[in-house]
Amino acid sequence: MPERFEVRMPDGVRLNVEVTGPADAQVTVVLLHGWTLDGRAWHRQVAALGTAPVGGAVRVVTYDARGHGHSSCMALPTATVAQLGDDLATVIDTVAPTGPVVLVGHSMGGMTIMEYAHRHPAHFAARTCGLVFVSTTAEGHTHTVYGLSPRIARLIRLAETTGAGVLARCGSWRAPRALLNALRPSIRWMLFGDRCDPSDLRLVTSAVARASLRSIGGFRASIGAQHRLDTLAALAHLPAAALVGDRDRLTPPPCAESIAAALPATELTICPGAGHMLMMERPDEVTAALTGVLRRVLAEPPPHSLDATPAGTGV
Repeated sequence: MPERFEVRMPDGVRLNVEVTGPADAQVTVVLLHGWTLDGRAWHRQVAALGTAPVGGAVRVVTYDARGHGHSSCMALPTATVAQLGDDLATVIDTVAPTGPVVLVGHSMGGMTIMEYAHRHPAHFAARTCGLVFVSTTAEGHTHTVYGLSPRIARLIRLAETTGAGVLARCGSWRAPRALLNALRPSIRWMLFGDRCDPSDLRLVTSAVARASLRSIGGFRASIGAQHRLDTLAALAHLPAAALVGDRDRLTPPPCAESIAAALPATELTICPGAGHMLMMERPDEVTAALTGVLRRVLAEPPPHSLDATPAGTGV
């Protein structure tokens, strides 16, 4: 069973954290979920890593971003991807204060990793040994056209951003489950590709129901505006992988291709027929990419700054 606890941020926000695996593991994997989701999105990868033969013991950390899942809501000015990058630094210091860390981010989670690298470059360099980017982007909404014509996409984006501004002022309220159940066909169209397991759609709908309206609306502006290709270019020495579905309507293949171009050693995987929820739609491919990065990390002697003490819980 995972160990579950809360980590308090400097501004008082409490993040729900779950940890599996031995405290003396050789490496800690931190899985970061996407916008409106929660740590449960990674349940197949958490289970797979418990038995994966990666050449060493692995500790796995998932947590709910501020305003999501079981984590507490936050003040509206802190509903930014930049703040999420600061939160990640705090989580790492608290939950895995020593030892190498591999960071895995889906959608907003991938953007969180980029913000962490941008805002805390020395901290990032001292701790991070591998990266996996799943259905994410370093260019905001540059490539997001929802699978539609650019003209219609502009109209949808205008309606989306206007609605986000309204939701951001609704505080810790949550969307009624009856409304979300009615919106399931839209959620399925937006997030999934050719195939969708009903249990996955139920999990995603449940996650959206747990997200505060402030987080659903508040993060939209910074997600659309973020541009971090220059930050990624400085990380080209790290083992990395990037995955995307060719039916992804939110972060289509050009998003992953630009990440791979900034990180030339990145293993790029484009999954035919898959949408935005690759860790659910293509769990084996995501797990294989992650274990591939882990094997590369474990095969290399860690830098001196990471080789002092095994990872442990500092809660």
